Amino acid sequence: MATLFDPQIQQYMERFRKAHREHADTPIIVDSFGDSPQMADELLVPILEGIKTATCSSLWEWEFEQETPLAEGTLAIIVDGRDQPRCIIETISVIETPFNKVTADFAYHEGEGDRSYEYWRREHWAFFSRTLPRIGKEPSETMPLLCERFRVIYREDLVES
Repeated sequence: MATLFDPQIQQYMERFRKAHREHADTPIIVDSFGDSPQMADELLVPILEGIKTATCSSLWEWEFEQETPLAEGTLAIIVDGRDQPRCIIETISVIETPFNKVTADFAYHEGEGDRSYEYWRREHWAFFSRTLPRIGKEPSETMPLLCERFRVIYREDLVES
């Protein structure tokens, strides 16, 4: 996974800060969606189209991988499956919610599959079943999730060479 120290990420962040001086000192993290390059690319499409405006993370994974808590105003450079920066999102809200209390409305705004609650439950259960064991956890109906609403605040069109 790309880091803030990668030259292309540094350059992307500099262009963002130049265009958005109000964020000159705002900390930025680097992140991607999903657990594979293919999933990162698949989930990026609805983000860039404005369809996907929400996501959820396991609180356990967030605390394991990130140094700072996820909070309103968090900025993240989102990379694709090749670790190329594609956009910057800003967290609008975060609510800690058990898996079994996520709403159909939230599932819809995640913008994945047919946007149904059933699809959301099935796919997220499979995702957490793959990802949580690597940090010594198992999914459960009451596992804490960070339900995040976000908006894209910066993107550049890809220039193909």
